[in-house]
Amino acid sequence: MPTVSVSRDRLFAHIGRSYTDDEFDELCFEFGIELDDVTSERAEVTKSETCRLTEEQILALSDEVVYKIDVPANRYDLLCIEGISRSLRVFLGDMDAPVYRVSSPSPPPPAAADGDGDARRTATMTVIKSNVDTVRPYVVCAILRDVVFDEHRYESFIELQDHLHRNVCRGRTLVAIGTHDLDAVVGPFVYDARIPETINFVPLTHASVGRPFDGRELLEHYETDPACKHLRPYVSIIKDSTKYPVVSDSLGNVLSLPPIINGARSRITLGTRNVFIECTGTDLTKANIVLDTVVAMFSEYAASPFSVESVVVNYVDTAGEGAVIVESHVTPSMLTRKMTASVEFVNSLIGINVGPDEMANLCNRIQLGPARILPPSIAANDDDDDDDDDGPVLEVTVPPTRSDILHAVDVAEDVGIAYGYNKVVRTVPQTCTVGREQPLNQLGDLLREEISRAGYVEVLTHGLSSRRDNFSALRRQVTAAVSLSNPANVEYEVVRTTLLPGLLKCLQHNRSSSFASGFKLFEISDVVLPDDVHVDTETVVGARNTRRVCATYSGRTSGFEVIHGLVDRIMALCEVSPTEEYVGTSGTAHVKVHCREGWYYEIRELKEGGNDDVGGTYFPGRAAEILLSSPKTGGEMIVMGTFGILHPEVLGNFDIMYPTSAVELSLDRLL
Repeated sequence: MPTVSVSRDRLFAHIGRSYTDDEFDELCFEFGIELDDVTSERAEVTKSETCRLTEEQILALSDEVVYKIDVPANRYDLLCIEGISRSLRVFLGDMDAPVYRVSSPSPPPPAAADGDGDARRTATMTVIKSNVDTVRPYVVCAILRDVVFDEHRYESFIELQDHLHRNVCRGRTLVAIGTHDLDAVVGPFVYDARIPETINFVPLTHASVGRPFDGRELLEHYETDPACKHLRPYVSIIKDSTKYPVVSDSLGNVLSLPPIINGARSRITLGTRNVFIECTGTDLTKANIVLDTVVAMFSEYAASPFSVESVVVNYVDTAGEGAVIVESHVTPSMLTRKMTASVEFVNSLIGINVGPDEMANLCNRIQLGPARILPPSIAANDDDDDDDDDGPVLEVTVPPTRSDILHAVDVAEDVGIAYGYNKVVRTVPQTCTVGREQPLNQLGDLLREEISRAGYVEVLTHGLSSRRDNFSALRRQVTAAVSLSNPANVEYEVVRTTLLPGLLKCLQHNRSSSFASGFKLFEISDVVLPDDVHVDTETVVGARNTRRVCATYSGRTSGFEVIHGLVDRIMALCEVSPTEEYVGTSGTAHVKVHCREGWYYEIRELKEGGNDDVGGTYFPGRAAEILLSSPKTGGEMIVMGTFGILHPEVLGNFDIMYPTSAVELSLDRLL
């Protein structure tokens, strides 16, 4: 959960009320946030064990009380003092939820000869689509007119951007925010991607010295300069690109090099009155959410509160003759939307009994108003209402700041907050159920204990694998598997269809361990197999999970008999009896134990060319199939696993120097 630090006195001034620390803690709990700590700048330094300040320096620090408030990760509207105080005032009934107004873009007035005056206040954004598509393809913009900043408002404006960059923007990889003094630049603006050496400007970090950099030189500087270490994490986002994104005005002045730094020319100061906001990104939905949040929080300081001027964003194709507009958008949208939830559904989910009209009034406390009650006949076809119960339906108005409202359950949660969870009466559930483990999970847990007692070490390997490790390195044909469309690297291309590569890689990375007495590993986990016919849900997903157990033995000898013994032990534990034919080959070694009626298994040599899927993994003539017969199979013997000595080529592919035997069998068939 993000933690927002706010001055207690300024927060109470925004709210218009004063509280003790305990009273405010209770208010936060009722609203669904948490007062994490009550501290001050001086107290924070005093608590630090690594403080290197002198006593005089510590005394010079502020002792103003600071509240550290934990807010939900999806409530981007609570990441600044403006959002927290506004939401609490609405919750307390001290103000109505604001209505945001979006005005049309200002018509371009006659430009002054020197480029000053109102000509600077016009803005449109032209996007060179063919260039930016390869780096950061989207941009959204807005203008706040006649904003009045003071020191505290300016500080909050910067902190909100930092919080958004860390959260919804995912470290600026999805979205990067640029804010500029509109009066310091000349519109219209251009969003383009250029060769780094052709981008030349004075970055905000060097405004005091006025030193210009080109794009590549600037990123190299940020990677090495200790004074700019706060920007170093963002350099890798675009450093390896052939072109860098850049926002410039009509005179060629660089406003920003997203997602790294803004230009010094358009920097925001306390004297800024007109703010141009641009959000570039790789995710258009997230970019719109971020822009709406910034505008909603700070439009209250405009001359006309909660108003914003839109910007026309034109995506231009320059591939042919001339520039052709292929897309055009007006941003910000600041759209409200309707969502419905059955009154009975909300009451049952929370455990209350609130009438329709009272529930509609509660929505005003949580900024989901105006709300109204719809007759069931009108809302019968509403997709957002997931229940089929008859009764009135609540329709709420979701503001642009509440991107977290996605489902009727979210509406019910906020109604519960407005009603007060402390007022929900505790009741004994009308139904009584006894929970227990799924049989497959229980079987897996019991086998883990028994296999561990046999001297095997359990490992837990990654569920993703490379195609090479999953197929070619095991001398198996490359077959169908669940593939990732955008793998992070070559090691995570497919979802594994076998557990064996994970164990072999564990052996590979533990070559320095002693193999004198044998090195035993095992894993019980899921593999995912393609399946277009037998699916576990009503939706055909084309794949199914299968629980398997896999074990390996590595040592001076192959350990085939050790793995063979483990197979017999697993079958005995699962109360599966060997067939008479199989018992006959064991001489007097077999000890009869209690087994389930109709459950039998036998071991059969894995013939060369048989079971083509796995046959190549094992040494020819040193591998076997495990066959199972049960009431579920109608008495027919089916293959449920294989074991044997691994082929030397397989061992070489994983850099394993010792002979190794392995077993892999399905647990699903043992239930």
